Amino acid sequence: MRWSFPMNSSPELVVFTLDEQRYALRLAAVERVVRAVEITPFPKAPEIVLGMINAQGRIVPVVNVRKRFRLPEREVELSDQFIIARTSQRTVALVVDAVNDVVPCPEAQVVAAEKILPGLEHVEGVLKLSDGMILLHDLDRFLSMDEEQALAEAMKPEETTP
Repeated sequence: MRWSFPMNSSPELVVFTLDEQRYALRLAAVERVVRAVEITPFPKAPEIVLGMINAQGRIVPVVNVRKRFRLPEREVELSDQFIIARTSQRTVALVVDAVNDVVPCPEAQVVAAEKILPGLEHVEGVLKLSDGMILLHDLDRFLSMDEEQALAEAMKPEETTP
């Protein structure tokens, strides 16, 4: 299955799961969802980066969402999906168990992360729905400044000396 999303500032969320917990990204940040493909190792990248993939001719770093949310790590499976999304700095791929839905995001039902637990990183807020909660992921705070700098360095082309 491959999902493509319109590029607009719609107040909608792309909902995905990791170990039965639901998370979401703002639809405006998501380019598309693709099936898992082989990840090429990326030796100089920060620990949070699993490697890189070729996404329609672009080299895209694959970040380890499980590690960031302190979930048990596991190998990427063929049934997994990659969410190709844009941060303020770059395009990244997130490995998720499954993309479940695109849902409206009524801002009145979002509780800011600071109100739940001050200093909660990587989560913008929690969306309360009749069938449970969805953690709204803040993609721009996903990588620390150090990780972002290390990734930028790792992605620079190697200079060859004559």
